[in-house]
Amino acid sequence: MRLAPSRSLTRSFWLQSLQENLQPTLPLEGEYRADVAIVGGGFVGLWTALTLKERDPDINVVILEQDICGGGASGRNGGFVMSWWPKIGSLMGFCTQEQALFLANAAEHAITELGEFCEQHGIDAHYTRSGWLWTATTPAHIDSWNGTLGLCERLGVRPFERLSQAEVAKATGSDVHLAGVYERSNATVQPGALVRGMRHVAINAGIRIFEQTPVNSIEPGPVVRLSTDKGHVNAAAVVLASNAWAAAIPELAGLIVPVNSSIVVTEPIPSKLEAMGWTGQQSITDSQLMVDYYRTTRDGRIAFGKGTGALAFGSRINDTFSHHPDSIALTERDLRRTYPNLAATQITSAWSGPIDRTYDSLPVFGSLAGSDNIHYGIGWSGNGVGPSRLGGRILASLALGSKDPWSTCPLVGRPCRTFPPEPFRYVGGTLVRHAVIRKERAEMRGARPRAIDRLLAGLAPAGLEDKA
Repeated sequence: MRLAPSRSLTRSFWLQSLQENLQPTLPLEGEYRADVAIVGGGFVGLWTALTLKERDPDINVVILEQDICGGGASGRNGGFVMSWWPKIGSLMGFCTQEQALFLANAAEHAITELGEFCEQHGIDAHYTRSGWLWTATTPAHIDSWNGTLGLCERLGVRPFERLSQAEVAKATGSDVHLAGVYERSNATVQPGALVRGMRHVAINAGIRIFEQTPVNSIEPGPVVRLSTDKGHVNAAAVVLASNAWAAAIPELAGLIVPVNSSIVVTEPIPSKLEAMGWTGQQSITDSQLMVDYYRTTRDGRIAFGKGTGALAFGSRINDTFSHHPDSIALTERDLRRTYPNLAATQITSAWSGPIDRTYDSLPVFGSLAGSDNIHYGIGWSGNGVGPSRLGGRILASLALGSKDPWSTCPLVGRPCRTFPPEPFRYVGGTLVRHAVIRKERAEMRGARPRAIDRLLAGLAPAGLEDKA
């Protein structure tokens, strides 16, 4: 099995602020043996490695990372630590009620666990548990959460609180927000600090991490052989935790499509935030399919992101997923629309990153066909900071061959709608993306979108939240 690794060179604001702590470990050279080899040093790979060590302190675990730990999606996201309650409808699409509640409750508990992990290991990841606001910024999106809230009530849970227009406008510091609901359990982190802190804990636990070590090929067998630029690892089990880069593996390419998301960060404006009343440190999203997501930082900046959805032909991870000017311009435009009083505020940092989107925006786990020792966990769809803790448990159980609630949960081996092959994927995906942009621009103007745009937008994969 040949891979097509690609290094990301643009550093996010989160990692740039940690520059003194970004010295990579040495690349792998020579021959190594491992009980478990993990491809990918982001949240999923690190949680898997740490879980394996928790269960068996003597296990020999190796992580192979093509860049630095956190150089991919884990260091480029908005730092939202969210639950799966907004996706309860999608979970019910392939789970029983009991299974859906198990996964949704576990994802919520993972938010608490993350805070405890940071406290236990002295990781200053700026963990702040101030909740999440799911808002409408155009009349067309008001009450788009009704289906989700109604389903939660039928299941006997109430994670959301409805807010009045005045309440949501006050909490967000902007009258653009017309309605909203609040989920109290959610948190934010500085994702670069978190992933680098996890890396430090993993190294201290005896996990060998080789950064700047792309995996060029994987040879299946009773002992799997991974080839890198200057060496090899022979492992009893392999875990693929490479996020959007997994699209280079033909068997997995149909399960995900890499799409970009972009973030802009302002100069520090603490006095302006105070004057606006945006002081609660909640994370915020709107209800667009190409979602806007935003939060403040410890030093009084706004980090404003948008799921801009650009693709690359053949799902190659290229500059589309590093610094994409058109997507960054779309993101800044939405920042200025949401906070028109900040027209003169400077943008000091901007970047793009990859999202491994599935059709229902929930991950899928399994083992490669014909191999009971090569496992994968992909499709985090822009919401992996918190749920990756569960992914680490699932992948650890699969790698150890354990039969437990994690390895047998319905996310493992679930039937998934697949994406078409090229050139239909790129051409069709680009047509749908532009239709979504036109539809949502019309809605923001208060106009009715064209029928063709509504039709094409309906073909897009599910967003961050299930809609009514």
